[in-house]
Amino acid sequence: MDNQPIYSGQPMNSGAQPGFGGAQSGFQSQATGMAGGQVPTATLVPVAQSNNSKTTLFMVLSIVGGLIAVTFIGLFIWMYSQWNEAQTDVDSKINTAVATAVNEKTEELENQFTEREKLPYRVFTGPADYGELSFNYPKTWSVYEAKSATNGGDFEAYFNPDRVYVVGTDTINSLRVYIRAQSYDNFVQEYEDAVKEGKMTVAIRPIGGENANVYTGELPDTNRLQGIAAVFKIRDKTAVIQTDAMLFADDYYKILDSVKFNL
Repeated sequence: MDNQPIYSGQPMNSGAQPGFGGAQSGFQSQATGMAGGQVPTATLVPVAQSNNSKTTLFMVLSIVGGLIAVTFIGLFIWMYSQWNEAQTDVDSKINTAVATAVNEKTEELENQFTEREKLPYRVFTGPADYGELSFNYPKTWSVYEAKSATNGGDFEAYFNPDRVYVVGTDTINSLRVYIRAQSYDNFVQEYEDAVKEGKMTVAIRPIGGENANVYTGELPDTNRLQGIAAVFKIRDKTAVIQTDAMLFADDYYKILDSVKFNL
């Protein structure tokens, strides 16, 4: 027996053939094991672990890919929103700049047209016996003489573009011209008091070859109108050339530069 080969853990029968007996015995052993419900786990576990690993890896990759896709989509939307907002802001600035340039050009052309319409200037001349005060004024302005200085009284004339408004303490006209039968020293005192009170400032300006006091600020005898008044002597009288609003300052100073009168 020591020299007999062993198959499936059992000694081979003496009558069995080595080639078939061993194989048959081994086949029966496997069939017996399968019939008993015993499946070798060594051949099944690696397949299950491999499938689970692939599934897990696929899920992880899917989640990561989804997060990356969502991130890129969100980033794209944000960048597009920023670009659109920037583009809108640029377009708005361009439109605003264009509109501003057009308005400025339109205003410039209108001002040029208005200035051309004033030409040629007309000449105003006051009473001959009151020094014959004269100056140039725009031809688009109307003039109204309220007092003609007859019989030694005061002279008053008012000027304004298109038409002269009813004279009053609240009324604004582009130009007022007074020649008062009152001494200069007495008349100018009201303006000097306004300077002391801080309501007006005063400067010296040559008018018609003579120095005149030019007051700027809250005009006397008005309801707080802000304007300019030049006060100067004409013989024994006092002349006042006044604008009721700073809006007319440019025209006003041109008028002052053209003033002439006889001493």
